[in-house]
Amino acid sequence: MRFSSIGSGSRGNGTLVSRHGTTLLIDCGFSVKQTVRRLERLKQNPEAITAIVVTHEHGDHINGVAVMARRFKIPVWATHGSAKQFVPDELPALTIFSSHERFEIGDLELSPFPVPHDAREPSQFVFSDGAHSLGLLTDVGSTTPHIEDCLSGCDALLLESNYDADMLAASEYPASLKARISGPRGHLSNHQTAALLRQLDCSRLQHFAAAHLSEQNNSPEIVRETLAAALDCTPEWVAIADQECGLDWRQLG
Repeated sequence: MRFSSIGSGSRGNGTLVSRHGTTLLIDCGFSVKQTVRRLERLKQNPEAITAIVVTHEHGDHINGVAVMARRFKIPVWATHGSAKQFVPDELPALTIFSSHERFEIGDLELSPFPVPHDAREPSQFVFSDGAHSLGLLTDVGSTTPHIEDCLSGCDALLLESNYDADMLAASEYPASLKARISGPRGHLSNHQTAALLRQLDCSRLQHFAAAHLSEQNNSPEIVRETLAAALDCTPEWVAIADQECGLDWRQLG
């Protein structure tokens, strides 16, 4: 199993998870033109994508979903709440999943779990090929014991580290936006992500990447220093899935 990112941030998101003949695109917040260009960088043929799986309905995660699905005849999977954003007849296929039940798409098993975020029915995932697992967690305002249980013991983690609390407080954002971002249904700060990592069993961890960094209220250097301390590793070992270049393929095994 391997994973990568076509881009992560407030201007668009997309994650690839692949095993054998199955390749999943988790969210698609970019235009079709941008998505195809970003896929080409990773040597991924859009026509070979098995399914698009939606975490929630915010624009930076679904702006390109419907058009990509129609253009390349890709089925879409979403929770009931997230699916309300789509017109089913305009998609090649739409499958509703429960955020409390495991399901399979091709060679991959998906274990969704609900998360606190200001969307209709948001979910995040653990992906497994039977031997290794990848935990994905972005767009979440606070952690829960259930989230910790789901992510413990994963072989790879792609976790949100959205903002530095001091930078956000000093920013020119309106007070209402600051409250939304830092609230229990907003996004995780660097220190919240570090605290989460300290609660997880990371003994099997082969890869770790931080995602969904704010371009205004964070920096890769701060993220690496903060999360490296929690993981007891060098800052260089902490990868960043950034807005422009995403993240190159990482192989588990």
